[in-house]
Amino acid sequence: MLGGEQSELLAEWLAAVVARGRRVPAHLLPALLDRARRGSPADGELRRLAAEAGGSRARWLAGLNPAWKFLLAGTLTGDDAWRLGTASQRRGYLSALRARDPAAARELIAGSWAAAGPDERVMFVSVLADGLSLADEPLLETALDHGNAWARKMAADTLAALPGSALGQRMAERARSCLQLDRDAGGARLLVSPPAEGDAAMRRDGITPGPGGGPPLAERARLLLEVVARAPLRTWTDGFGMAPAEIVRVRSGDWAPVLVAGWSRAAIAQSRQDRGAWAWIGPLISRSIADRRPGVTADAGTLGQLARRADPALGAPGAFPDPPPDAPPVLREAVGVLRFRYQMMKELDVDHRDG
Repeated sequence: MLGGEQSELLAEWLAAVVARGRRVPAHLLPALLDRARRGSPADGELRRLAAEAGGSRARWLAGLNPAWKFLLAGTLTGDDAWRLGTASQRRGYLSALRARDPAAARELIAGSWAAAGPDERVMFVSVLADGLSLADEPLLETALDHGNAWARKMAADTLAALPGSALGQRMAERARSCLQLDRDAGGARLLVSPPAEGDAAMRRDGITPGPGGGPPLAERARLLLEVVARAPLRTWTDGFGMAPAEIVRVRSGDWAPVLVAGWSRAAIAQSRQDRGAWAWIGPLISRSIADRRPGVTADAGTLGQLARRADPALGAPGAFPDPPPDAPPVLREAVGVLRFRYQMMKELDVDHRDG
């Protein structure tokens, strides 16, 4: 993972190492520290995990090589890191405050919002997304009204992932007006009526206008995708009285690619806060593998994220069939990620049991 196969799973592997009380083998530490060094300044989670999984030996190495000094504590501590520090140090201070006293972090963000620049407002929202609760909702709703475009979109996406949020309820209402479950002689089917156009309320909730000049039907499909991606997944399980595995198989005609993509994005976002969202991940991957049609398969980025969030047990032998030779590459890659994660966790567990 450090130099080749499935390197994007490095953080998950490090978290598993830390959770099991283990340490990265000494001969791998230089490569690990170099990989963490190459990350962006905002990639604090990977660096934190590298420090924990590397232990005292990693800190010793960091003292010998200036390129790895990020592993050591910064020179500014306490309030000085917030008042005088770099952007990275200010983020680190706010993240630490958020972890130990969420109310104090909210108060600090609220008091700093008006004077903050666009980049700092984005940082504020990203910090709030970690350890999210309904107590954060008023501050995020403020960001919808008084944030720059990127901060506003991030706030909308964060609220959409928060169970019980007012934005989620607004999206659910929009979504229910777009999809109706009907039963005929052929069984259940979804009647789809996408939004005719966007409006100011949708823009406030993070659904921005698309590029002008496109076909009207394509713009309506894009709006439908954005609404479905932000609607709570319980909108469908509660409203239809069906399990996720049943819903993803309901006939929806030419709208199937849009719905699969929207549900996939919703499952990725909501799985951090709502355990019920995890029940969608396996069925959505199975749907893509079973259909194997480019129009139904989720895009590469979305399907790959589903595979990285799925229960590693889904990669066990026999859980999914081997994709056929003519399957889209994205499907083969997703199944490969699932199987790699299964083997990765299995090997860690075997090592742990062996002591």
